[in-house]
Amino acid sequence: MQSRDIFSLAYRSVTSNKLRTGLTVSIIALGITVLVGILTAIDSMKSSIYSSFASMGANSFSIRNRGMQVHIGDDNGNKASKGNKNIKKVKKSNSNKIIRYQEAVAFRDRYHFPAQVSVSFQATGIATVYKDDKKTNPNVQVIGGDENYLAISNYEISQGRDFNQLDVQSGRNVAILGVDVAEKLFGKQLKNVVNNTIRVGDIRYRVVGVLASKGSSKMMSADNVVITTVNNTRRVFNRPNASYQIAVAVKDIKQMDAAQGEAIGLFRIIRGLNINEEDNFEISKSDSIAEMLFASLGKVNLFAIAIAFITLFGSAIGLMNIMLVSVAERTREIGVTKALGATSHVIRTQFLYESIIISVMGGIIGVIMGMLLGNIVSVLLSSAFLVPWLWIIIGVTICAAVGLVSGIYPAYKASKLDPIIALRYE
Repeated sequence: MQSRDIFSLAYRSVTSNKLRTGLTVSIIALGITVLVGILTAIDSMKSSIYSSFASMGANSFSIRNRGMQVHIGDDNGNKASKGNKNIKKVKKSNSNKIIRYQEAVAFRDRYHFPAQVSVSFQATGIATVYKDDKKTNPNVQVIGGDENYLAISNYEISQGRDFNQLDVQSGRNVAILGVDVAEKLFGKQLKNVVNNTIRVGDIRYRVVGVLASKGSSKMMSADNVVITTVNNTRRVFNRPNASYQIAVAVKDIKQMDAAQGEAIGLFRIIRGLNINEEDNFEISKSDSIAEMLFASLGKVNLFAIAIAFITLFGSAIGLMNIMLVSVAERTREIGVTKALGATSHVIRTQFLYESIIISVMGGIIGVIMGMLLGNIVSVLLSSAFLVPWLWIIIGVTICAAVGLVSGIYPAYKASKLDPIIALRYE
C-alpha cells in the first residue's frame, strides 16, 4: 500500500471522529496560540522600540548627572567594600550633583575628539502652545539646544532654518516646531508657519523652522516638541537645580569606545574628581537603553515559552491517551485490515499519520489565532503588521513532533495486534 493511500485512510479516520478530534485539536491550538501570540506581541514591541531609539542615532552618546543610588535591604555590600581601599567611592555630596551650564560649555570647548558636541536642556514636558484661538494639549516638550542639537538628535528641517550662533548666544525668542505641534496650530497644509509667532505659556516666540516627522510611535513621541535655544531656556525656564545634558556624535562609529573614554577623562577633570573617586555622572547610549528593555522582554519570552510547552506537554499526554483509546475501539477494524493483507508497517504508519494530522491541524489553527492576537499590539503601537514566519515554522514543527512522539506507542501497539484475536474482538 502506498503512502498516499495510508494517509488517505488516516485522514478519513480523523475526520470521522469529529468530537474527539476537535477536543484534541483545541488543546494543542491553545498552547500554540499562547506561544505565537505572546512572541508576536513581543516582536511588535521590539519593532516599536527599535524605531523609537533609532531616531536618537546609533553613533551618539550623552553625559547626564548620576541620580542618587537607593539601596534596599542590608548594607553588606558597602561594609565589604570598606575593607578594600582600591574601590572608588562617590562622595555623598556628589551623588546627585547636577551638570551646570558652565561645566557643559567647558566640556564642549575643550573636547577635541573628531565629533560633534551639543549642550541641551529639557525645560518642560507639560507645556501648552498657543496660536491665536488654537492651542495644543499640555503635553508638549520644550527643549533648549544649540546649533548642533538637531544634527546630533537626527532631526531634519522641512521648512525654514536651523539655529545659528547669534540665536544661541543672544538667547532670543526663536523656536523650531515639531510637526505635530505645527499641524495642530497651523493645519495639515503647514502654510505661513515660518516667521509667524506662537506662544509657549506667556512667552512669544518667532518660528524659524519646522521639523520633518521622525515617525513617532505610541511609546515615544519625537514630533510633539518645541525646540528653542539653550540660552533662551536658561532665561525663561531658569531653575536652581537645572541639570544640562551633553550629547556627543562620533563621526566614525568604530571610535565610540575611544570617544567615550576621552569624554569621561575630560569631564572628570572639569568636575574636579580625585583619582580615587568614582564618576558622579553617567554615559548613556540609546542602544544600551533599548538593550535593557529587550532584556526585560526576553524574560517575558521565556515565560511564554514555558507556558506553551507545559500546555503542549499536556496535549501530548492527552493525544497519546486518545490514540490508545482509538486503538482499543478499532481493534476489530485493525484485524480486518490485517486479514486483507495490511502489514504491521502499514498499521503503524496509519496511526502515526493520524496523530500527526491532529497535531498539525491544532498547530495551524493556533498559529493563525496567535498571529492575529499578537498583532493587536502592533495596531495599538501603530507599527507594521507582523507575520512571524520563524514562530510559524517553529509552532508547526513542534506540533508535528508532538504528534509523532505521541503516536509512536499507540501505533506500535496497534501494529502488534494478532489479526485472529482482533477479528474475534467485540
